Amino acid sequence: AAEAGGPQALDQEGAASYIEARPELAALLGGSKADWSVKEVGDGNINFVFIVEGPGAGPERPGALVLKQALPYVRCVGEAWPLSAERARFEAAALRAERACCPAHVPEVMLYDERAAVIVMQYLAPPHLVLRKGLVAGECYPNLASHVATFLANTLFKTSPLCLSAPEYRAKVAEYSRNSDMCALTEQVVFTDPYGEAQYNRWTSPQLDGDVAALWADTAAKTAVARLKLKFLSSAQSLLHGDLHTGSLMVTMRETWAIDPEFAFYGPIGFDVGAFLANLLLCYFASSNLPGDRSGQRTWLLETVESVWDGFCVQFLGLWSAHVQDGGASGGGSLCSPAVFGSAAPEGGRSLEECQKAVVSDLFRDSLGFAGAKMIRRIVGIAHVEDLESIEDADARAGCERRALKFGRELLVNSGSFKDARAVTEAAQKAFTG
Repeated sequence: AAEAGGPQALDQEGAASYIEARPELAALLGGSKADWSVKEVGDGNINFVFIVEGPGAGPERPGALVLKQALPYVRCVGEAWPLSAERARFEAAALRAERACCPAHVPEVMLYDERAAVIVMQYLAPPHLVLRKGLVAGECYPNLASHVATFLANTLFKTSPLCLSAPEYRAKVAEYSRNSDMCALTEQVVFTDPYGEAQYNRWTSPQLDGDVAALWADTAAKTAVARLKLKFLSSAQSLLHGDLHTGSLMVTMRETWAIDPEFAFYGPIGFDVGAFLANLLLCYFASSNLPGDRSGQRTWLLETVESVWDGFCVQFLGLWSAHVQDGGASGGGSLCSPAVFGSAAPEGGRSLEECQKAVVSDLFRDSLGFAGAKMIRRIVGIAHVEDLESIEDADARAGCERRALKFGRELLVNSGSFKDARAVTEAAQKAFTG
């Protein structure tokens, strides 16, 4: 499945043949290739994704698998935008690392094939669907906030120097630093392109032409996004998912799964947290022109913003405190030594509490700033969101986008002015009606 110049693109027939050639995978489907069906479902911006289904059933033979292939270019642009297929290696590694941290919310990887740039993984069968699809349809998910908070707290704490020993941490930073193509893509489309002329920028025109011109002349916004870009480049706090939006989660009313971490790298914790909050807020601002009565969903979206942040903090700090008091399992936890911050140390408990307050304050500011940058890039940059794009009337869509753009700018520029998540949602309510 590969040529000298890189992986050969699989089609539906090729995906079935790929599984057939690997008996350990074929056994999971049951039957033979003639009994299987294949669907190409890759509606994202980057990769190609197939679902291969067979007649098998049961825990030892689930009857379906997901095959994901990374080709050496950006899917939504084509070969005109080259991108290393090695990103599949980092995605597979990140999925396995995140599953080790939080198995309840990360699917299993069955195979990674470096030569073909293929990942084969657990299939999340219907009624699982992409969270963004459910939100656009008007759904609310009662367990989403607690599940996402759990995923964030566990993956971000357990891969950080708060938990790992210094040698472990440095080795992980070095390993994921090689995912440089994907980091460069983020740096371009999130922190650079939306703030000036760029080939792939697009927006609702002419309605937002004046708003975009104002953004390009906005010194405060440019200064704020440059600060965040520097943090993105230089602050290796934890292993990040790297693209945690509502299209990167599969959900039911009872389950939540994080998928697609091909952008994984060691970076600032607030980038993951802010990305998810941004996408909830984009849906909130789009809701005034989505079908049906959305008042209940709007209330739930803002409550979810608050609950994700608050729940993340509680769980993150709980993991941190337990780790310090346990003495740092396996010698881990390079920031807060038990000898200095443990309960037996002089003023250890109080010192740990003050340290945690300072760290969380910085994380909150970062999260809001990154959320603002993410909101802006989804309105002005290359990749938009279905929440807004599904609004067919351009004037109505532009009205939603203008309010979201203004609020994103507020989070970006004035991230330090919000005392807590409730203050953010109250400001969002004012921006929505303003």
